[in-house]
Amino acid sequence: MPLNARQIDTAKPKEKEYKLTDGGGLYLLVKPNGARYWRLKYRFLGKEKKLSIGVYPDISLVDARLKREEARKIIALGGDPGEEKKAEKLAQKANVENTFRAIALEWHGYKRPNWSKGYAEDLMCVMRY
Repeated sequence: MPLNARQIDTAKPKEKEYKLTDGGGLYLLVKPNGARYWRLKYRFLGKEKKLSIGVYPDISLVDARLKREEARKIIALGGDPGEEKKAEKLAQKANVENTFRAIALEWHGYKRPNWSKGYAEDLMCVMRY
């Protein structure tokens, strides 16, 4: 039986974590501290896997169902939604690092005329890491 908003809002924490299932592998994990997390259980290449969708109420029931459907489409096309999520995070991290590097190099070029040659070279060595 699919979940509804009232069931989710009235879910009380228990001594141990428990699941409220919605169907299609989607469930809400209720922790003893009262935190609620959306998870999706799916199979890929014969193995059971779990995908973290988000925290309730940041991710609503409707949003969680949409994310479940997106994941099902990825699986139907032969992909692993968990691996795609990891790849997206890595790409975002690379974008942030590239942006920082560009700004740092621009700053270095702007300030360099006021520094000694040795200090400017030392800073460049540090910025490479």
